Amino acid sequence: MATYYLDTSAMVKRYAREMGTDWMRQLTHPFAHHRLYTVRITGPEMIAALARKRRMGQVSLTEAQQFANDFRVDWQRQYRIIEITERVAELGMTLADRYGLRGYDSVHLSAALILHEMRQTMKLSQLTFVSADKEQLEAAVLEGLVIDNPNAYP
Repeated sequence: MATYYLDTSAMVKRYAREMGTDWMRQLTHPFAHHRLYTVRITGPEMIAALARKRRMGQVSLTEAQQFANDFRVDWQRQYRIIEITERVAELGMTLADRYGLRGYDSVHLSAALILHEMRQTMKLSQLTFVSADKEQLEAAVLEGLVIDNPNAYP
């Protein structure tokens, strides 16, 4: 059992077929017994990403609805949600400025860094930050996180 922080760019691959989907489905399968963390904004981001795929004709209306329903079930049962606290927001602003990250990308990285720090303090296993965003992954490495990219698993 391992611990992962999942950014929306990686998580969407679990539901809609993209490069890295098979790897993400294995990683997130309940029988893998991994701890899967994400931040509260992932919920609206995921629904928006799926709706965008529908509008762009990448998935059908029926598929988009099924993916959204599947996500909502997993959101309640499988993902451990990190709240956007003052500390998460403040660090997110610092990271956005330091690395030129988009707003939500900096919030994801901030939440992962705070979780990583807490886990280190408690002497728990290493956290892996999972994203499909190159700039975000580069920033995560510079901040000392172990990373993985589902796009590396075609």
